[in-house]
Amino acid sequence: MADYLRGIGESIHPRPRALLVVSAHWETPKPTLNDASHPPLLFDYYGFPEHTYRLTYPVSGAPDVADRAATLLADAGLESARDSARGLDHGVFVPFKLIYPRADIPIVQLSLLQNLDPAAHLAVGRALAPLRGEGVLIVGSGMSYHNLRAFMVDDDRAGDAAERFDRWLDEAVTCPDLAERERQLLNWKRAPAARLCHPREEHLIPLMVAAGAAGTDRGRRTYNQKVLGKAISGFQFG
Repeated sequence: MADYLRGIGESIHPRPRALLVVSAHWETPKPTLNDASHPPLLFDYYGFPEHTYRLTYPVSGAPDVADRAATLLADAGLESARDSARGLDHGVFVPFKLIYPRADIPIVQLSLLQNLDPAAHLAVGRALAPLRGEGVLIVGSGMSYHNLRAFMVDDDRAGDAAERFDRWLDEAVTCPDLAERERQLLNWKRAPAARLCHPREEHLIPLMVAAGAAGTDRGRRTYNQKVLGKAISGFQFG
């Protein structure tokens, strides 16, 4: 997985001027944009080795991109909010330490909605789609499998559940028909082993924003591996 993340930066052409990242680790009543010029890091995890609380990622923010995103959301009839105090959480700084280790591409973090409604997040993505043509890479940072209790258990049933959901997710995201892709994503709870793989869906919902922003671009699976016996996938659009 680390090798995959290290390769993403080189695979994105042209190089983005800024990143808009939707992390599974921030939920608010309305879409909220971190518009700090120099956002700190938020160590939103517990019980890890001491050195993991001394990580650095001195990336700049992009207030202009936050402004533009807020305008696009408003144009789509979606009310948003701002937050300049909250730090970038580990769903942002951990992967991007590997993707862009020089921390030289400004980042705006966008929250999830607390309702975790797939339709609402597809709509957020659609509203933000014009950013893609303005040099902004839109990233959904989550995990295609996120049942932490089952993750740590060597159980063939959990591995089988992850495999079945992963096959469904691949078919849904790579579906060439936009309407059918969105229909499947909206109804993700009906997928094989859906709730076994996502007892709570906050790690799946960032994908909905990316898919909404993708428009007619077909998704493709760019990463697939078993981690602790559970199938994990990553996807890109465009």
